[in-house]
Amino acid sequence: MESEPQFLYLTTTGWRTGNPHEIEIWFVPYGGRYYMVSEHRERSHWVQNIQRHTPVTFRVGEVTYRGTGRVVDPTAEPALAQAVSALMDAKYDWSEGLIVELTPDEAV
Repeated sequence: MESEPQFLYLTTTGWRTGNPHEIEIWFVPYGGRYYMVSEHRERSHWVQNIQRHTPVTFRVGEVTYRGTGRVVDPTAEPALAQAVSALMDAKYDWSEGLIVELTPDEAV
């Protein structure tokens, strides 16, 4: 059985330049979606890009997806935020920051 990858590769569109930007980041899958935590919260450029242009592409292992990204509001979605934080803590022993959700639309 193949183990789950430690990282996913997220490509956002620069909100100022329109250029693609790829990052390698820790993630957890949950409920058919993928979640990452931004240590620098809204100051992270990739978060700013998603807030202004939600379409993204991302690669998990050998599969690349087109999809959308959004920031999770822990006040409006406390159960989701708690579940993702618990999964991040279990996998990486760390979950402090802003949670971002990726919803895959299609594999490419």
